[in-house]
Amino acid sequence: MKTLDKIPTNKIERAGQLVKTGFKVGGNYIAYYGEKMVNPSLTKEKLNENNAEDIYDGLQNLKGSALKVAQMLSMDKSIMPQAYVDKFSLSQFSVPPLSAPLVRKTFKKYLGKYPEEIYDSFTPDALNAASIGQVHCATKDGKKLAVKIQYPGVANSISSDLALVKPFATRMFNLKGKDSEKYFIEVENKLLEETDYTLELKQSITMANACKHIPNLRFPKYYAELSSEKILTMDWMEGLHLSEFTAHNTDADKGDKIGQTLWDFYMYQMHHLRQVHADPHPGNFLIDENANLMAIDFGCIKKVPNEFYVPYFELADPKTIDNPILFTEKLYQLEILRADDTLEEIAYFTAIFHRLLSLFTLPFHSDTFDFSDEAFFGAIAAMGEEFTKDTQLRKMNGNRGSKHFLYINRTFFGLYNLMHDLKARVMTQNYLQFIPKG
Repeated sequence: MKTLDKIPTNKIERAGQLVKTGFKVGGNYIAYYGEKMVNPSLTKEKLNENNAEDIYDGLQNLKGSALKVAQMLSMDKSIMPQAYVDKFSLSQFSVPPLSAPLVRKTFKKYLGKYPEEIYDSFTPDALNAASIGQVHCATKDGKKLAVKIQYPGVANSISSDLALVKPFATRMFNLKGKDSEKYFIEVENKLLEETDYTLELKQSITMANACKHIPNLRFPKYYAELSSEKILTMDWMEGLHLSEFTAHNTDADKGDKIGQTLWDFYMYQMHHLRQVHADPHPGNFLIDENANLMAIDFGCIKKVPNEFYVPYFELADPKTIDNPILFTEKLYQLEILRADDTLEEIAYFTAIFHRLLSLFTLPFHSDTFDFSDEAFFGAIAAMGEEFTKDTQLRKMNGNRGSKHFLYINRTFFGLYNLMHDLKARVMTQNYLQFIPKG
């Protein structure tokens, strides 16, 4: 596999890589429209494949927050063309890793020793590589270990990456008003947290201890003495990534079992711990031979404040959705409706969110839900496509909604997609039995 000896870290280098990628995409469009003149029946399928490959190739060399964006986009299968989903999904655990010399240099800098001085054995080549770090296999005292190493310069490049993206995002989502900065600050803070492996170590141990009583759920043991702010050592967990499991699974009962565990895990975090694993993509979960679910990455944990939690889940209740006065009140509490909205904006966004929430909260409306239901996910995809084509929506002020929506909605979109991949049929209130009484 191709390895990297250097990652662009300063703003000029990273901007140059993006410009280079932009030229490639522009060339793809010229070629497409030239061929379209000769063959009017030509579809955009090949164009999407070429663009997805060129964009991904550019981002994987940048790594860090740039590649993290691709990873996040790959979770939303209802909006992006399939070519992009397929290519960007590789960012979850399969990108070019750092070269062995750069790995050794990282160990010497952050643990004061080379890997062979710390472990009994250490694979110089990474077994998995993703957006922020890569994983090596090691052994020590008879234990097989997974060692996660962060790419150099990732934390330092986050601010410059977001500065490059900000003007495009502002125009794309029509963000107006000074307080739109809160969204960018939220993203920057969470990305910076993901680059702090000392914090991830603490979060991993806390979450594993809090959720270990949930059946069919396993966690690795973490080793603080073999970890630092850029290196994290834990038990090696044998299993398939969730996407690898779902690609070949034909046992509906296994899908239901794993899906129930995943649902209980997330609902327990959300409703009891009030903090949640906010990065639910397939690369962060393994399935062992006994159909146990293993959670292996807790770099992105989102705390859910009470002032957001209460109205957010009240909007999942049909009684609130069907009560116009109460529904409007919750929209204001969650900053979806603003005090400076025009009557047109109030009517427009109230109608949109009534449709959206009536559909998206369906799993919370009954004691059971079938996530293999193609009609449910088809309706979500159709609504997403409708909104992307809505010219009126693009003219409205997009600066609305609590900053907490960014990661909580991302969590639920990711969770729903994982449940759909598993084709799981679950009992939605099952998690209640794991919450301590009193």
